[in-house]
Amino acid sequence: MTRKRYTTIKYTVYRLILPIVGFAFFSCKKTPSTIIPTTPEPPVKYTLVWSDEFNEVKVDSTSWNIDSGNPGINHEKQYYQSANAVVTDGNLVITAKKESVAGFQYTSAQINSMGKVNGTYGKVEARIKMPLGQGLWPAFWCLGSDLNSVGWPACGEIDIAQHVNSDSFVQGGVRWVIDKPMVNGFTTATTADEYHLYAIEWDTNSIKWFIDSKLYFTQNIANGLNSTGVFHLPFFIILGMAVGGDLPGTAIDESKLPAAMYVDYVRIYEPE
Repeated sequence: MTRKRYTTIKYTVYRLILPIVGFAFFSCKKTPSTIIPTTPEPPVKYTLVWSDEFNEVKVDSTSWNIDSGNPGINHEKQYYQSANAVVTDGNLVITAKKESVAGFQYTSAQINSMGKVNGTYGKVEARIKMPLGQGLWPAFWCLGSDLNSVGWPACGEIDIAQHVNSDSFVQGGVRWVIDKPMVNGFTTATTADEYHLYAIEWDTNSIKWFIDSKLYFTQNIANGLNSTGVFHLPFFIILGMAVGGDLPGTAIDESKLPAAMYVDYVRIYEPE
């Protein structure tokens, strides 16, 4: 990735591993075999190219768009509004509330970097604390930058980390289209209501998922395998919290509201 692939416009991710098989031939004299050691891949070194540390007094409009209204998908019950996304004490705070607006009984917020921070390949990470409660669906994810022209899921989706209800794990995954919509999802155990570092490392061969710098899943995208060519195009970042929907269900534990999702920072790196 060149440094310019992640751009900030003012105003407006299984790697195919072929195992090395060693054959040891023994004679009746039991001649010792020779074992040839293999050298592991060195870790990739990255350089920071963009970040939002949330140290300003409000959401940075040069990096983020703030969604408004109900998205009309997944049977979600929230109305997104800017008032529910604030920056305080060095965190982006997205709060879901029991509040009636425009015919919806709940409000929340979602921000996205479409048209402002978009890119292909590199490392994308965020340090996040998520709330627990039936009906809550906080998420850190990405969509293809050509969403408006090709639609979803043809644009591709990368779920870096999402949490549902009071589960003891977070979910990641990818969505794309072959001859029909495809999804590859997976989970890893964690304490979502504490701060954790969620990340992907994304290159021409794979997308790798990490939590607190520990690898837990790899998706092969080498040479556009299984029509994964969409994951070689630019994506943008989304941070938000839905209330209710297909994944958490229709029941909402209103005793957990208001509920807040805290984002300490979002950072993007490119390989050195």
